[in-house]
Amino acid sequence: MSKTILTCAITGNLTKPEMTPYLPITPEQIANAALEAAEAGAAVAHIHVRHPDGKPSMEVEHYAETIDLIKKQNKQLIINLTTGPGGRFVPSEDEPKIFTTGTTLCHPLKRVEHIAKLKPDICSLDLNTMNSGPDVVMNTPVNCRKMAKVIRDAGVMPELEIFDTGDLNLARDMIADGSLEGPGLYTFVMGVKYGFNTDPATLLFMRSQLPAGAKWAAFGISRAEFPIVAAAYLFGGHVRVGMEDNIYLEKGVLCKSNAELVLKAKGILKELGGQLASSVEAREMLGLKMH
Repeated sequence: MSKTILTCAITGNLTKPEMTPYLPITPEQIANAALEAAEAGAAVAHIHVRHPDGKPSMEVEHYAETIDLIKKQNKQLIINLTTGPGGRFVPSEDEPKIFTTGTTLCHPLKRVEHIAKLKPDICSLDLNTMNSGPDVVMNTPVNCRKMAKVIRDAGVMPELEIFDTGDLNLARDMIADGSLEGPGLYTFVMGVKYGFNTDPATLLFMRSQLPAGAKWAAFGISRAEFPIVAAAYLFGGHVRVGMEDNIYLEKGVLCKSNAELVLKAKGILKELGGQLASSVEAREMLGLKMH
């Protein structure tokens, strides 16, 4: 088997500072966490940003500062920026057409503004419209195509995040009509409530549905993080860990850094006979050029 690309998802959108004192929040903390993860073996840093109070941010300036701090010390690390924020809808109990607290839904072009300006190596593109825990996430086909056009015009590689079977059907349609370039880069998100289950059979089925030649990875939420690292590797995929997905090193033990999660995943792959790709090797595998 070829080497495995490990992505570290540094801070995410839903992990809260009150859950763990170790969550990176400021651009400097997020950048340092990404650099430590790279030192531990991550080839890709998947980045969300935060306001100083810890709440999720969509500010271009926060992304720009974080990237600048990373690139001052590591120009090879692959930068993967999120476009997920801005898709959540929480309906009012009295009038479901009206949104209430927790809603982030906004114009799709706002969600890719930082991609057009900063042109990272990769950015996520969520294709899911689904019940996500108690809320609803909305990524309609029209909005996905609008975001895909901005991503493509910026010369950025979209990482297609797949939460359920219908998302992959949408990806195929978007490839067929030219909205996306095939065969594509896919990440299966395992364990979001009301999305994919975390059993190996589900992952194996989804792998079987991919277009020929597609590159793919998978990650598990919470306690499924490390089992999915093993399953994804054994099924020929790439892997992801990070405090966006899970904050525990083992049951009841908080990780103190993203690097700890990377090192544990690296150990699992080594025990199974795997080897992590460096950022330089991952760029070659994905066909990414240096900016």
